[in-house]
Amino acid sequence: MDLVLVPLHKYPEYLQKCCDLINSEWKRSNTARLRSLEASSDKLPTSLILLKGDILLGHVKLSPLPSVPNSCFVESVVIDNSERGKGYGSLLMAKTEDYCRKTMNISVIYLSTKGQEGFYCKLGYIECMPVSLYGEFKGIRQNDFSISKQTIKPVIAKNVPAPPPMPVNNIKVTIKTYMKKDL
Repeated sequence: MDLVLVPLHKYPEYLQKCCDLINSEWKRSNTARLRSLEASSDKLPTSLILLKGDILLGHVKLSPLPSVPNSCFVESVVIDNSERGKGYGSLLMAKTEDYCRKTMNISVIYLSTKGQEGFYCKLGYIECMPVSLYGEFKGIRQNDFSISKQTIKPVIAKNVPAPPPMPVNNIKVTIKTYMKKDL
């Protein structure tokens, strides 16, 4: 049976199954998840689903990167838990890259991951600097303020106790690794 990667918005009958699949990995309200999936279109953002016949195997979301022309940010890469370890994740990414290159004229794919760096390295992704999904940070210039330094008076707090010490706990902090691949 052939495996196909198709845009979710052209197969709305898979919306709820796709919602359930993503929520099995990353919990979110059904309503919020469905709204996000319903935003899929021929332009970014686009949700793609991997089908084997009429069985939903996986999902990937492509989001725009306003600060990087001809690129996208890959989110929510997930394969059904019962189908993992069969090469479907690699296939999903390969078909996603083909879709980006051929259908959307995208030349660079970015993503972030926590713990799957080895998987993406095998697929040709390399570590890179973080990218923003929200456009470019322009910074603040001195003349963006209408007040001068002379009008600002320092405030010195008196009789204020020191802040309490930070709690000691066993919370595991995982840092996202940003990766990219030129297509």
